[in-house]
Amino acid sequence: MVNMDLESKTVSSWWWPTAVIIIVSFCASPLVAQDPAGNASSESPTVAPVAESEAPASKSVLSMVTGGGILMLPIAICSFILCMFVFERAISLRRGRVIPQPFAKKFLDQLVNGELSRKQAIRICEQNGSPVAEVFGAAARRWGHSSVEVEQAIIDSGERVAQKLRKYLRMFNGLATISPLLGLLGTVVGMINAFNAIVVAGAMGQPDVLAGGIGQALITTAAGLTVAIPALIAYLFFVSRVDKLIVEIDSLGQKIVAAIASDAVPRRRRAA
Repeated sequence: MVNMDLESKTVSSWWWPTAVIIIVSFCASPLVAQDPAGNASSESPTVAPVAESEAPASKSVLSMVTGGGILMLPIAICSFILCMFVFERAISLRRGRVIPQPFAKKFLDQLVNGELSRKQAIRICEQNGSPVAEVFGAAARRWGHSSVEVEQAIIDSGERVAQKLRKYLRMFNGLATISPLLGLLGTVVGMINAFNAIVVAGAMGQPDVLAGGIGQALITTAAGLTVAIPALIAYLFFVSRVDKLIVEIDSLGQKIVAAIASDAVPRRRRAA
């Protein structure tokens, strides 16, 4: 009995604050829900026109490019040249084109097994025509000579092949240097024109006019950097690829020296 009285007192001690909280929240919810609507309805006639009148007009990419001035034309030409030679070098510097794996493996296996003569090796290299075949052919022309002479022939031919592989790479470096300079020149010219226009129009007390002219002038700098950054990335990428290919060609050339040099380890080599 005592326990039941205690439980009833405990329940009566906490149920009424809970009931008050529920009633207050229930009554306040319609007010909270109606207040934003009322504010919106009362403020919408005054706020909406201001937002519409102060909304800045967005510019399209084409209008920004055309508004950059005459120096956007050489920057666009640089961009076109960059895209063209990136695709050209990406195709020309493919590993399967520079070092055809089936040809190199079969050629070395035949040399080691003594299945090729000097004339046959030279003819096979000329028929293949790849950069690695050019190096192999130069080594085959020194068939039977000392290893120093064969290595020198590989080095000389490798330098010529490296020059061919590095073709157009300086152009990427040049584009990465010239494009931001063209953009900077366009910005300087645009700012000069903007200040001249302000002086002529007598709008020195209008900062929005000056800001618009400067913003238009900075378009050329952004365009120049947009061309220069990919050009620099392409230059570093292709230089790294050429270096890797040259190292691999040199490694294969050392195997040729060991197979055909007169003072190398004796192997089964056919005479010319």
